[in-house]
Amino acid sequence: MKHCNNFLEFIKKTPTAFHAIKEIKEILKSKGLTELHEFEPWDLEKNKGYFVTRNNSSIIAFKIPSNPSSSHFQIVASHSDSPCFKIKPNGILSSGTYTKLNTEKYGGTILSTWLDKPLGIAGRVYTKENNIISENIVDLENVNLVIPNVAIHMNREINTTFAYNPQVDLLPLLSMSLGKETTINGYLAKSLNIKEESLLSHDLFIYNKDRGMLWGENNEFISAPQIDNLECAYASLIGFTNAGFNQDIIPVYACFDNEEVGSTTKQGANSTFLEDTLKRIHFAFDKDTDAYFAKVAKSFLVSADNAHALHPNHPEKSDATNQVFMNKGIVIKSHASQAYTSDALSIAIFTMILDKANVPYQFFANRSDMASGGTLGNISSAHVSIPSIDIGLAQLAMHSSYETAGSKDIDYMINVLEAFYVTSINKDKNNYSI
Repeated sequence: MKHCNNFLEFIKKTPTAFHAIKEIKEILKSKGLTELHEFEPWDLEKNKGYFVTRNNSSIIAFKIPSNPSSSHFQIVASHSDSPCFKIKPNGILSSGTYTKLNTEKYGGTILSTWLDKPLGIAGRVYTKENNIISENIVDLENVNLVIPNVAIHMNREINTTFAYNPQVDLLPLLSMSLGKETTINGYLAKSLNIKEESLLSHDLFIYNKDRGMLWGENNEFISAPQIDNLECAYASLIGFTNAGFNQDIIPVYACFDNEEVGSTTKQGANSTFLEDTLKRIHFAFDKDTDAYFAKVAKSFLVSADNAHALHPNHPEKSDATNQVFMNKGIVIKSHASQAYTSDALSIAIFTMILDKANVPYQFFANRSDMASGGTLGNISSAHVSIPSIDIGLAQLAMHSSYETAGSKDIDYMINVLEAFYVTSINKDKNNYSI
């Protein structure tokens, strides 16, 4: 439970992927890492750490050992986004009485969990001044929204067969009428205290303003928005920054956007971001292309994304012999059709690291008659094809606007990933050794 309060503070500061990457950058800078830019040449030095962002919603950080040419990559990848609602370009709907926001779903959220909650607006806006385009990461803290349910007296099916329609039932109420001429840009300009003509565009999302909390008889639970997957993004970041240098390893921290919508964007796990970064690291010290492929072949990827805990009211939803529990340690996820990237080799390697770090672990597999979710592990390894494993932490209510996890587990994840970043995974012609 050592890191729970710090994680809750992190969640409070990160209502969107843009805010998450901004906060991750600040943490990396405080640890002495230097920011790079993709559009500039890189001048990398040994025994130093660096990070680079793409779209300001994905980030990759790495440390250079004293002999990078003979080192391999050990990578942990997570994601920065969570299911929610995005405001459309023409995002104001005004009737004679009410003004609502016109939104659409982002990812596979549990719709009912967004109703009758305190909601806010955050994301980024682009503005211009003297032909200069500027990005602004914003949280309209003084703006409060609610998506009101229809009273049960007017919807007798709400607890039985009713299905929410996102275009009808999930539109946030902003105010009593602002006037028919009000536009989303006009409203944003007023809220941000800028001129409307200077506002060019926006990527704005609705987020749950409920604060995170520790609870349970012994504070054994932690609940907050966006636990999936900011818990793994935060834990792997702290494991990365806590880890010292191992001269055999180039440790890499990756946090991608858009996992919840398939990762097929320029900043997603299905982009070239990871591959581009690894190549630039290698070729900064070694111009041999064949040596790059050898380096990659000796590398290892951990895909960190949360898993489904046994539900207290619905144990039948879990597999009979592969049930996982909160506060019982790292979850190793497997799937016969490779929705998860774990296989016998990667499990053997990683469980040795878990044992050496004295971190408990458990195994998850879906019921055979239920569809599985996916993670970014296989997507990333399609571009950088290396042994990889899918792990996570057990949680309840995944994709709800307010989720629950175990308070002990974040420490377990930090401890094992810190160990992973300094434990050499060595490969020769026939065997691996740890």
